[in-house]
Parts: sequence; structure tokens; C-alpha cells
Amino acid sequence: MAQSVSRSERIGIPQRLERLPLTSYQKKIFLIIATAWLFDSVDLAMLTFVLGSLKTYFNLSTAQTGLLSSMSFLGMFLGAGTAGMLADRFGRKLVFQWSMVIWGAASILCGLAQTPQQLALLRILLGFGMGMEFPIGQSLVSEFIPAQHRGKYIALLEGFWPLGFITAGLLAYIILPIGGWRWVFIAEGIPAIFVLIIRRIVPESPRWLEDRGRLEEADRVMSAFEEEVKKALGGQELPPPKPVPYTTAKTERKFSFFDLWAPGYAKRTVMIWCVWFFGLLGYYGLTTWLGAMLQLKGFAVTKSVFYTLLISLAGVPGFFTAAYAVEVLGRKPSAAIAFLGSAIAAYLYGTASTINTLITFGLCMQFFMFGMWSVIYAYTPELYPTRARATGAGFASSIGRVGALIGPYVVGVILPRAGQHAVFALGALAFVIAALAVIVLGEETKGRVLEEISA
Repeated sequence: MAQSVSRSERIGIPQRLERLPLTSYQKKIFLIIATAWLFDSVDLAMLTFVLGSLKTYFNLSTAQTGLLSSMSFLGMFLGAGTAGMLADRFGRKLVFQWSMVIWGAASILCGLAQTPQQLALLRILLGFGMGMEFPIGQSLVSEFIPAQHRGKYIALLEGFWPLGFITAGLLAYIILPIGGWRWVFIAEGIPAIFVLIIRRIVPESPRWLEDRGRLEEADRVMSAFEEEVKKALGGQELPPPKPVPYTTAKTERKFSFFDLWAPGYAKRTVMIWCVWFFGLLGYYGLTTWLGAMLQLKGFAVTKSVFYTLLISLAGVPGFFTAAYAVEVLGRKPSAAIAFLGSAIAAYLYGTASTINTLITFGLCMQFFMFGMWSVIYAYTPELYPTRARATGAGFASSIGRVGALIGPYVVGVILPRAGQHAVFALGALAFVIAALAVIVLGEETKGRVLEEISA
């Protein structure tokens, strides 16, 4: 039974977590979180495949279609910042569960919308739930996985985004011809019942519990965690705790939004906000419209869905490559390569004049853009201390959603006036700015314990 102990009398949670070998138990927790991430990503990616159908069904102009596509990002802007603060105050697990309930219910309701105005409001609600989940998922994984494996696993977590994109494409390809866009939205809301598995298996972050001063609970959760690791090792004894450069005895549990701008964090905040804003402006400005732009080129709905799905397959090797690169090359060079590669490929995609060049440059573009996601999700939660990790990641994600909100709308305005070439040139410019932010302001975090980075 856990005893009441002071910080000075106990071995801290970071020391106990960092000494643990990576076993099937941690991998099971990771897969559960990643599966929830995949379901969430399906909702977000689906607009790429149904936007053309929504434009036709509601008889929307190009600008109106762009505005409708931006509504989920408005919700994500609100959800990400709110969830980050809530998770640092009330816990990772609770907020993570509610995020799934909200986006699942909202997705089903989207399928019942009768007007574009109703659909826009429901997309805001759906985006709120999705925005809640992303920063909490990366915080949970970063706090469970030891430093030597952390970057790879957070990068792999984001790799479930291209898998979600592909799943969304398959669902749209199968369901759209049969039941239309309404049944697509209804079908993708059903997996929210996965929350019951999360509630039963995924523990609260012991790092967060200790940081909140709930030492007995932290010890109880950590002891259960250690027992599961021992079972996965066949009952063998665990190695002794490792010293970490920054102990929990030094932790100040109070941390406000303004502390993101304190000495030691302001430069990181400026950098990561620029990365998220321009990265997501470029990404969503382009990908949200991919299917619709193919339809504008004269392809039928099923053909546009097929080609968009085809080029998205390159995202799978893209995120695997990024997961390898962040641990071998480091976070900074991996991010710079991903953004610059996305810029070049996007520009070339915009100049493509044949179906072969369209697919070739599209594959390259998706390879680098999905790799970009893996890198920034691995990098972001490492920049802030436990007491503010979800807040820092949440606000970075929120700023990114502002870019994601602006991108599709701007494309809807530019497309009929300047054409697709200008649209992809704009996306390329956004990626270049994000790369420069990392190169000039970024700090390398590869292989460093979270408490050391936050010291």
C-alpha cells in the first residue's frame, strides 16, 4: 500500500519512468492512444474527399466552400488551447476521453445537417473535439515513453494521421456512391465508442500526478505501471532508477499562459508558433482542396477521390522515414528537410500538366508533408515542462489551427482568380517560412530527458 511521503524522501517519477525498458505494455498503451488518434484523423481528413460533394449539394460558391471547410479549424483553435489548460489542471486522461465523445457525437450530427449553416456550426463542434485530442495525445505519449525512444514514438503517433487519411479515402470511395456524404459523416462518428477501452486501460500520467503534488496517487499509478512492465518482462526485476538532471523537487507547479513567454521559453514559443501557423496554413490550404481541385480539372468525383487517395499512400513511408530521422538526424534538421521538401514538391505539383506528373509530384508532396506532421508532433511537447506541457502544446496547436482556418478560405478566394499554380506557390511559401523558423530559432532536444530540457 502506498505511504504518504514527501518529495525529499522519495525517488521521483521521472527517475522511475526513465529506467524502464520499453516493453509490450508501453507499446499497448501507445497503440490505444494512436488508434484514437487515427479515428480522430479520419474525421479531419474526410473533408478532403467530400468537399466537392458538399459544394454541389448545397450549391455553394468557391469562397463559400472554402469558408465551410475552415469551420472545423475554428473549432480546433478553440479546442486545442482550452484542452491544454484543462489537461494541465484536471489531468490528461479525463480530457482525452471527453474529446472523443465530443467529436464522435458531432460527426454523427454533421450527417443530419439540413443547411450549410447547420453543417458549419456542427463542424465547429467537431473541430473542438478534435482540437482537444491532439495535444493531449502527444503529451500522454511523451510522458510515458523513455527519452531514448520518445521522439520515434511521438513521430509514429503522428504517423497514424496518414493512415487516417487513407482510411477516410477508402470510406469515401466506398460510401459516397452508395449513401452520399451524410452516411460518410455518420459512419466516421461510430468509432468514438473506443473511449470505453481508453477509460479501462490507459492510466493517468504519473508525471502529471506528481507535478500536481498528488504524490500518493502518483506512487500508486507508477507502481501499477511498473508491475505491468515486470509482467511483460516475464517477472524479472527492473533496473535501478536513473538519475535525471532536473528532479521533481525543483518543480514549481504553477504555470500560466504568460510563462510561455518567460526567459527560457519565449524563443521556443515564437519558433513553434511560427512552425505550426505556417505549416498548417500550407498543409490544409492545399490538402483540403485536393479532391475539389481535381474535380475542377474535369475528373469525376470517384476519380478525384481515387487519385487523392493514391497520392496519400506516400504518407506512410513519409512518417516512417520521419520517425527514423528525428532520432538519427535530430528534430531541427528533420523539420527543416520536411518543410523544404514539402515546399518544393507543392510548387511542382501546382505546375503539373499531365496525370503522370500530377501523381509523381503529388506522391512527393504527401511524403514530405506527412513527414512534417511526425516531426512537429515529436518536437512540440518536448519544449515545455510537465506542468505546462499540454498548455504549451495546446496553444501551439491552436495557433496552427488559425493557419488551418485561413488556408482553405484563402485558397477558395485565390483559386478562381489566379488559378491552381498560384495556390500551390502560396503553400510552398508558407512551408519555406516554417523551415526558416526552425533553422533560426529552433533548439535541439534529441535524446534529452524531459526534465533536463525544461530545466
